[in-house]
Amino acid sequence: MPKQYLTEHEVAERLRVKPVTLRQWRWRRVGPPYLKAGGRVLYDPELVYQWEQAHLVETEAGGEK
Repeated sequence: MPKQYLTEHEVAERLRVKPVTLRQWRWRRVGPPYLKAGGRVLYDPELVYQWEQAHLVETEAGGEK
């Protein structure tokens, strides 16, 4: 079964950012890895998940020191 890739709009919705933000991230090379195929930008869902996990920010429980 072929892998199901996500479109720019699907990833933008998932990350709750605008598609233009993803375009800026690609230009700056700071966003999730992507594939260009036939002029389309596609994202591997597993790589998007890994990128999300790598950008989690740990916070201290309770918020007070």
